[in-house]
Amino acid sequence: MKVSDLFRLAFGSLLGKRLRTALSLVGMVIGVASVVVLTALGEGARRYVTAQFASIGSNLLIVLPGKTETSGFPGVVTGVPNDLTLKDAEAVRRQVPGVVQMSPLVMATEAVAHEGRRRNVAVAGTNREFLELRQLHLAQGEFLPQDESGRGRPVAVLGAKVARELFPGEEAVGRVVRIGGWRMRVIGVLSSRGTQLGINVDDLVVVPVATSMRMFDRRTLFRIMVEVRGTADLETAKARIIQTVKARHDGEEDITVLTQDALVSTFSQILGALTMALGAIAAVSLTVAGIGIMNVMLVSVSERTREVGLLRAVGVERRQVLALFLTEAALLSLTGGLLGLGFGWLAVRVMVSAFPALPASPPTWAVVAALVLSLLTGVVFGLLPARRAARLDPVAALAGK
Repeated sequence: MKVSDLFRLAFGSLLGKRLRTALSLVGMVIGVASVVVLTALGEGARRYVTAQFASIGSNLLIVLPGKTETSGFPGVVTGVPNDLTLKDAEAVRRQVPGVVQMSPLVMATEAVAHEGRRRNVAVAGTNREFLELRQLHLAQGEFLPQDESGRGRPVAVLGAKVARELFPGEEAVGRVVRIGGWRMRVIGVLSSRGTQLGINVDDLVVVPVATSMRMFDRRTLFRIMVEVRGTADLETAKARIIQTVKARHDGEEDITVLTQDALVSTFSQILGALTMALGAIAAVSLTVAGIGIMNVMLVSVSERTREVGLLRAVGVERRQVLALFLTEAALLSLTGGLLGLGFGWLAVRVMVSAFPALPASPPTWAVVAALVLSLLTGVVFGLLPARRAARLDPVAALAGK
């Protein structure tokens, strides 16, 4: 039997039972499309997080109060962690070489009101360098005054959405808003930026850090963000920051310094593993589709007993009968795989159109793996029916037994 005859017979058999073939294809299409869509979501999340960190530069260090590593010995009382203060932040600026910009940060949620309008928003207490360090831009007015670390004037900069909703159709700069029980004069409005590192900048109010600490009765900073000259200075600056703050905290190493590269790498690894897990979960549905193909092929063998007997009677060998039924299973699974890739790609495009901020795209390995798995699933689950067909006795098969 020629290869062309093999494919002609296989195609003819599948087209002869269109409804059964279509139902078998549906399972394979759903399985492959699920792999494509879920891995695209995982990869999109990884790219989104990476882009968020890239949007604020690559030379960033983040200083957090508290030590994330376990230290000490059982039964030995260690020192109590100290607060991370404004004086610590200023010491980092003065004593750590290579620091280009430094922004202390206090975060809280508070009600912001103007006349009859009121909304709860995130309030960030920081300094003037926060604008450039986070690569933000002003739409109106000016940012926080210089050297506000200790003075704390009653001024505020509004995010674009806050300004738009508190002052619809009006100029916000120069007006007065209430943040909690404090009257604050609006001196600027940020340009629309959307969400950056988990904070919706458009729904943010920025005030001087000293003002925020009095406003929220805080003594400790949420974090300190430090920008150094280049990536080569990151590790040196990290060590010097730890040394500087440790000396100020009576020799207690009670801070954690994170480098931006380490954060990006960690998030990338986590989301990469999540993507693979999602793909593996979706691939389970391919097993269900394979069982469907096996059932279809078993029914096909029982219905085509006489055909197999005739093929064997005219000299077709067992291995050729085996190849015929395996070809049918492979064609069925491969067609389902290709259709699944098409539907999966279409679903991803729809998601990207609906959520442009999420750069969803299936990784190449997932596309190749889905196609290969669909083909292997069809062949593996088609092997049992194919072997049953190849082992049929020619005489008994011709008799329909």
